Amino acid sequence: MIRTVFMLTFWGLSILIVGPLLLLVTLVRRDVRWLYWVTPRIARVGMRLVGVRVEVRGVEHLERGLVYIFMPNHSSNLDPPVLIPAIPGRTSILVKKEVFRIPILGTAMKWAELVPVDRGDREAAIESVNAAIRVMQCGLHMLVFPEGTRTSDGRLLPFKKGPFHLAMDSGAPVVPITVLGTFESWPKTRFALRPGTATVVFHEPIDPRAFPDRESLMEAVREKIASALPPERRD
Repeated sequence: MIRTVFMLTFWGLSILIVGPLLLLVTLVRRDVRWLYWVTPRIARVGMRLVGVRVEVRGVEHLERGLVYIFMPNHSSNLDPPVLIPAIPGRTSILVKKEVFRIPILGTAMKWAELVPVDRGDREAAIESVNAAIRVMQCGLHMLVFPEGTRTSDGRLLPFKKGPFHLAMDSGAPVVPITVLGTFESWPKTRFALRPGTATVVFHEPIDPRAFPDRESLMEAVREKIASALPPERRD
């Protein structure tokens, strides 16, 4: 419990104190690289302070200069701060539109070209896919959780179709990612955070153009993610 409060307080104070300064520097320099460089490191420091370490495997599968769609499993609120610093290069992410209403953080996310998603509105969801494609055309990777929400028991949830529309429409290679350890440290059903090691496993990229339809691509990505999970959490 104390670890959770400490980490959230550290993050909150960082947003309130460092956030306005970062926004000012970004505005003056007209360069969002400061946001991309500083923000993930603040997130990572907060986790290290409470005993959560991160290991990364499989980065050698990624080719420099290519834009990827990264698709990980989602079992904890630790997943984004674990993943974003682990991904080489600038990365956008599909984020629930409600998060953009948070002062300072919402402004920073807009300037960093993160993409809001309204899952309750089909037309808005289609526009989110189009917005994500435009961001990728500017050279940013895209991070999207195909389950759409955190699992409550560590097992893979059914995948949403939207991320695979994005993959098929953009033609960008999909990199399945298996995240291990975050569920044990901070599951959806528990407020108290426990120290541990989060492991990020990058699998080999999958070319969406090699698949006849969205469903077969979805199955291939799910298979890859599940391959590195414990057997009891694959379904």
